[in-house]
Amino acid sequence: MTSRHLVDPQLTDVLDAWPPLALTNESLPSIREQNRLEMISTRPVDPPFPDVTLAEHFIDGPAGAGALRILVISPRLQATAAPGLLWVHGGGYVMGSADQDSLQVQRLVSAVGCVAAVVDYRLAPETPHPGPIEDCLAALRWLHDAASTIGVDASRIGVAGESAGGGLAAALCLLNRDLQAVPVILQLLIYPMLDDRTVTHPDPHPYTGEFVWNADSNRFGWAALLGEEPGGQDISPYAAPARATDLSGLPPTYLDVGTLDLFFEEDVDYARRLVRAGVPTELHVYPGAFHGYPRAETSAAAIAHQAAVEAALRRGLSVG
Repeated sequence: MTSRHLVDPQLTDVLDAWPPLALTNESLPSIREQNRLEMISTRPVDPPFPDVTLAEHFIDGPAGAGALRILVISPRLQATAAPGLLWVHGGGYVMGSADQDSLQVQRLVSAVGCVAAVVDYRLAPETPHPGPIEDCLAALRWLHDAASTIGVDASRIGVAGESAGGGLAAALCLLNRDLQAVPVILQLLIYPMLDDRTVTHPDPHPYTGEFVWNADSNRFGWAALLGEEPGGQDISPYAAPARATDLSGLPPTYLDVGTLDLFFEEDVDYARRLVRAGVPTELHVYPGAFHGYPRAETSAAAIAHQAAVEAALRRGLSVG
């Protein structure tokens, strides 16, 4: 059953231009390379946000000394310690990089005035769970411990991510809560990839997941991360956050998703469960929006999304 007639008309041009994705073990290397080349070819010549600075750090992580790359994006004119934001990039757990999300995070830093650390976690299937979440935890601890040297207020740290990055951000907040590792005051989840069971549901939603990120891609991503087919027994909530039975004690949450996104039901259900667990939760649902809809930057949905994310960061990180 097609959902084309349900797509927000302002998003159709971007949807039609989106290249098809067919993820397999054989195609993954070439897809990663194509994405890298596209990122290079579309990189602006002049810095679009001259009021921010970028710095590379290589920190000690689970893979060894100096093995974990962090891209720190800071306001250029920063007189006092600013809130910190650990950003986790998307890519279905199998693609992406800190550089991929650099411009997006630069925009947030420019608008909000926080300091963002974007973590280049190791990708599946080469590094399955728990490698990626361990990298994210190491990055979060570094952001907290190095706060004074990079201009961060260690008492105001949030965690954010998009798609698989949103899934890792949610998993990280669960793990961080259970370890009582670092004070985190906000989790910001943009159409997060939370539940491996979505592709095994006996009655899948008839109108979600047709575009951009579909059930086949989702199955591939989860199998790569888990090292087994999704939907099995005893899957860790630190891999698939929707598996967590207790969501209490998590930081205040912002979550958004489109009605045509494959993750629509799992995301709305996670928000519902957060509210029932006593977690202050802000949920935004965008009608007719598919996975990755903010790429249509001039659409009303993308503009509303950007404004809502910036407002959630200002409020959640106590900016201004």
